[in-house]
Amino acid sequence: MRLSSLLVIVGTFAVAALLSLVAANLSVKLIEESSEIGVRDALDGRGMTWAEVQADGLQVTLAGIAPTEAVRFAALSTAGTVVDAARVIDDMQVEAAAAIAPPRFSAEVLRNDAGLSIIGLMPASTNRDDVLDRVRAISGDLPVTDLIEVADYPAPDGWADALGFSLTAMERLPRAKVSVSAGRVAITAITDSAEEKAKLEAQLNRAAPPGLRVRLDIAAPRPVITPFTLRLVKDDTGTRFDACSADTDASRTRILNAAFEAGLTGPGTCTVGMGVPSPNWGVAVEQAIGALANLGAGTITFSDADITLVAAEGTAQGDFDRVVGELENQLPEVFALYAKLPETVDPDQGPPEFVATLSPEGLVQLRGRLTDDNLRNVADSYAKAAFGSANVYTATRVVDDLPNSWPVRVLTGLEALAQLSNGAVTVTPDTVAVSGNTGNPKASTTIASLLATKLGEAEDFDISVTYQEKLDPVAALPTPDECEAEISGILAGSKITFEPSSATIDASALGTMDDIAEVLRECGDIRLEIQGHTDSQGREEMNLNLSQARAQSVLNELRARRVLTASYSAKGYGETDPIADNEGEEGREANRRIEFKLIRPAPTAPEGETTLESIAGTSDTGEAATEDTTGTSDEQN
Repeated sequence: MRLSSLLVIVGTFAVAALLSLVAANLSVKLIEESSEIGVRDALDGRGMTWAEVQADGLQVTLAGIAPTEAVRFAALSTAGTVVDAARVIDDMQVEAAAAIAPPRFSAEVLRNDAGLSIIGLMPASTNRDDVLDRVRAISGDLPVTDLIEVADYPAPDGWADALGFSLTAMERLPRAKVSVSAGRVAITAITDSAEEKAKLEAQLNRAAPPGLRVRLDIAAPRPVITPFTLRLVKDDTGTRFDACSADTDASRTRILNAAFEAGLTGPGTCTVGMGVPSPNWGVAVEQAIGALANLGAGTITFSDADITLVAAEGTAQGDFDRVVGELENQLPEVFALYAKLPETVDPDQGPPEFVATLSPEGLVQLRGRLTDDNLRNVADSYAKAAFGSANVYTATRVVDDLPNSWPVRVLTGLEALAQLSNGAVTVTPDTVAVSGNTGNPKASTTIASLLATKLGEAEDFDISVTYQEKLDPVAALPTPDECEAEISGILAGSKITFEPSSATIDASALGTMDDIAEVLRECGDIRLEIQGHTDSQGREEMNLNLSQARAQSVLNELRARRVLTASYSAKGYGETDPIADNEGEEGREANRRIEFKLIRPAPTAPEGETTLESIAGTSDTGEAATEDTTGTSDEQN
């Protein structure tokens, strides 16, 4: 074969191979492009624009960050509808999920006569068994319902204090609901009396750890008034209530309006209570007060359904008969009226009387007439039992012709005198008169109820008792704000100073500490924070530690002076809260100070959110409420 023929054959095969290679390459690119475009269009059509598509031969690679694992799987499935799923390579990633927020730890403790229940979500670090043991100890023999769930998350700040305080509170509250969350406790409870309510509020405020927000909603039910008593006096000195009781707020308003129309001045006080003899109490009282106003002077006394109307001496008989007749016809059923028009007494001849006086020092003197030696011994013994054996002086005499009710009237008068801080009781055949001063705002009501019960509805009595706040052992105490203001006044004139760069109180400031301690002993149970502050000289951490040490030193000095400091705390703030410019010495001196700061109740939380509804919420530890303070300065840092 010739060489030219061989070259032609070789050339032909070479050209054919080249054409085949070009055709194969074009085919591969066509497949790649069609696969890539098809998959991309399919993904875009389903909103997966985040996905990147790249074809390499028959293989299709998916890349990008999928929002979720489900979306990633959906992208693979979509690509598999366009090309063979075996040709799809998954190079996608899933967006990192945010860390699951810890649940809101909270609990509610319910206690009543049927038992005690606890429900809520607690952190695993809280010893569930210890909590239940304490709950069972509180409940005693009554059943305990355990609905506690536990979550393995760290306990938030303030949780331990809040839970511990809630259980302490529940020990004192037989009927209550306590809601607990980190740093906050809300207590809703009911007590048997207003006195018990005030006592519990003081105890709980004292027991609350510093920094814990406490909301107290303690209610006292309406008192039971027995007998249901009202007494209105209208005389030359004006119109006044010795006692006033009402069954509803509407009835109280009705009674007070009638009294104002009859000449009552001042705010007017009427106790809403239980024990009313008739739902028409307000109507009957309104009518009786109107009758007294028409007479011009006298007294009207209610003891349950018995009414005593005593006109003033000298009232015209015709006016008396007319007013009494109209009132008798108007009164609702159940009420019975006794009306009396006193006879005119000869001013030159005084009636027989018994007088007992109580001095401000507590000395009692008994004078006047008694029926026999037995009554004299009984009156003397009763007075010594009520006022002290060494405080009673008896100078009475026995006479004949006294009324049969004289012993009851004398002993009732002494019992009424025991309600006063100082005063006198005068017993005559026609009336029992009690006058004096008291530190009990309810003394007039108590005395009126006592006299109406013991003497009977047909008897007349007179009460002239004045409430003086200085005699009230509770009202005489200064308020927390007054305590804060008084301490501020002391510090304004004499600073608490320290030895330089030390937490030791300077000897010159010990007198100031004595004055502050004397005030705080009178203030009783108040929640107080003693704060230490420095200027900006020196390192911040050193200033913070120094301010804490100085605040603690002041607290220790108060304890050494026998001040009850269970509700006090000491905290250093370093240089973080200046009250003057630190550039000058005068400003730095002002910033070096100790402040006494009341820890005030936190604002009331929104109502309506239950524990179970709030378990999935966010943590609500919060920060302590901001309080006002009084301040003082110390020596250099």
